Amino acid sequence: MNWNDFKNKLQQYPEYVLQFLYGDTKRVNAAYHITEIKQAVITSVDCGGVLNNWTEVIVQLWEPDVLEDQQAEAMKVEKALSIIAIVENKLSLAANAVVKIEFGDATFDTRQMLLNSTILKNNDLIFDLRHDTVQCKAIERGGSCGTSTTESECCAPVKPKIQLITLTPLASCCTPGGGCC
Repeated sequence: MNWNDFKNKLQQYPEYVLQFLYGDTKRVNAAYHITEIKQAVITSVDCGGVLNNWTEVIVQLWEPDVLEDQQAEAMKVEKALSIIAIVENKLSLAANAVVKIEFGDATFDTRQMLLNSTILKNNDLIFDLRHDTVQCKAIERGGSCGTSTTESECCAPVKPKIQLITLTPLASCCTPGGGCC
């Protein structure tokens, strides 16, 4: 999901409660805070030597450790939209940027997750989070990345072609038994 789609989904349901589902059945604790919204421009060169560029917007969620900070209901979508407005007042976020949610707690290592789907249930707007995966861009372009024996490997180093040249005329070249060595 890109940033524009994420914001549009939030704007459709400002009175709903905003929740995040991870690990199939777990919800981020209702006491979570949106602590930071980051934008990262990624520039990479893949194993096939192709330059790639994309932008990510990362929404960081934090759960307080103190039990007295716990609450029964998560923040309303309108609260999240007010935080987004503060951020966008200072930082122009790319509309087509991939959205990732960064979250971790005492039992779940901090990681950036993708928005897999949106669930509307009662008055809850729930974003289902899924782990990002590693991919080979060469395979996505139809290459093999070394996974096929019939195609050349994109990851293999390019072997330079060597052209042999004669440095001396053939007539003055030493021959075996010629006595010049």
